[in-house]
Amino acid sequence: MTVQPDLIVLAGGRGTRLGGAFKPAVEVAGRTLLSRVLDARPLARHTVVVGPPSARAAATQAPTAPTPDSAIIWALEDPPYGGPVAGIAAGLAAQGAQGEQHFDEPADWLLVLACDLPRGADAARLLVAAASAFESIGEQCDGVHLIDSSGHAQWLAGIYRGTALRAAVASLGDRVDGASMRQLLAGLNLKGLLDESGAGIDVDTWQDVERSSARLTEIQPNPRSDPQ
Repeated sequence: MTVQPDLIVLAGGRGTRLGGAFKPAVEVAGRTLLSRVLDARPLARHTVVVGPPSARAAATQAPTAPTPDSAIIWALEDPPYGGPVAGIAAGLAAQGAQGEQHFDEPADWLLVLACDLPRGADAARLLVAAASAFESIGEQCDGVHLIDSSGHAQWLAGIYRGTALRAAVASLGDRVDGASMRQLLAGLNLKGLLDESGAGIDVDTWQDVERSSARLTEIQPNPRSDPQ
């Protein structure tokens, strides 16, 4: 069986290492980061983007979106810039509010992606396939996340059981603002998936932007663009 998750995209970061640039609107290989992550929408039933109103323009470049931009559920953590856990909490709250308005019930699985993944759709396909495999064999786990080549867990390239993630958020109560992903996920039974293809490589600096653009256009980066 293939799971069909709901999707939460976190698009509320400050872009500090990009000199304050608005990260969702930063272009990689001619398209905004947010639009590239939203290429994962065909894998999902419903999509929530957690970010400021200015992110909406950056979302409209997504060419594979199966429905108009109006079908995206928009949310924003309160106060803004509360970090990824606060963003997830806001996304879950927005999803629940839509349910109260007679939308479909939330999916059993939630795909959580940061907006700074140029190949976020590829990462999503890997995660959905992994979750589907666990469902097929009946192995119980609360989620799957990518692990990069250096062994670091990529919590914001993950897919989680909705009930487990909601319970983890609820356990933090009013402490979601500024909480770390490690705090949020500490009690969950998670599986790590080695990201052999680099689908979960993120963008934090302008050098990262150049490298990712080069990868996506099959052009080698200019070595002089590296920091000295």
